[in-house]
Amino acid sequence: MKILVTGFDPFGDDIINPSIEAVKRLPDEIHGAEIIKLEIPTIFNKSAEVEKAAIEQHHPDYVLNIGQAGGRFALTPERVAINEDDARISDNDGQQPIDEPIKEDGESAYFSQLPIKAMVTYMKEANVPAEVSNTAGTFVCNHIMYHSLYMTHHDYPGIKAGFMHIPFLPEQVTNRPNTPSMALDDIVRGIEAALAAIVDFDGKEDLKVIGGKTH
Repeated sequence: MKILVTGFDPFGDDIINPSIEAVKRLPDEIHGAEIIKLEIPTIFNKSAEVEKAAIEQHHPDYVLNIGQAGGRFALTPERVAINEDDARISDNDGQQPIDEPIKEDGESAYFSQLPIKAMVTYMKEANVPAEVSNTAGTFVCNHIMYHSLYMTHHDYPGIKAGFMHIPFLPEQVTNRPNTPSMALDDIVRGIEAALAAIVDFDGKEDLKVIGGKTH
């Protein structure tokens, strides 16, 4: 089994992005699955082009996109991506789409194909705060999640995809009072646990409730 894991480069006022920093520190193998690590740009459309090239090269079984969600205290697998770009700031190429569809021929929304409740269960058992999220926003994080799922529905039906947000790193909140953060070691441990859940639940239904692993 191969799992493609992507992380974004820094954007906005930040000089670091915890998503790519965590992805770079992942082991090359988890529960027998090969982990392929990829940095993608925080740029509408180009992020999907870079990911698609990696899919064509590596032929993964799963794609897990990782992105930063400042203000969240937990690792949050996303349930759904919506067909909407609505950027409050410009991306790293100066683009700022407002109320634009991502794909004219796409569904209004696509649901994650990953075992998100099992992922949360595994992360909590690794003592990492985790919960399911029902909104991936409308910036490049939602954009790449939607694109990934669009591709699995249209171009790569043998692949399953999904997205997970992670918190700021402590050094990112020095001038952001009362903003949650998480140590990089804990974020990496959480992502490893989430990937283990993806491997263990391959070909199985997701948990109905969070907690109580079944094998």
